[in-house]
Amino acid sequence: MTVKLTESAAHRVASYLQKRGHGVGLRVGVKKTGCSGYAYQLDYADQVEDGDVVFEDRGVKLIVDNSSLPFVDGTEVDFVKDGLNEAFRFRNPNAKGECGCGESFNV
Repeated sequence: MTVKLTESAAHRVASYLQKRGHGVGLRVGVKKTGCSGYAYQLDYADQVEDGDVVFEDRGVKLIVDNSSLPFVDGTEVDFVKDGLNEAFRFRNPNAKGECGCGESFNV
């Protein structure tokens, strides 16, 4: 099982953690919501909780709770800029479809 970062995403997370001055990595999870079933949740993690699985890629720790892991296993997180817009994007091999707005997915 694994979750990975592109170089762009790793740079964004590392620079933001440094700017924050604290934190251990990026928390990646899912919640049941949206028109397709699940939505990604990202947050900067200040600690590792019981039941978390920790991956490290490109010098950045990715923390995933056990209940989210089956939905994000194999996912690559990217950070993209398009004009004034910037966002994290997900390449998830488990996703069978996404809603039209791209905010949720189904497995």
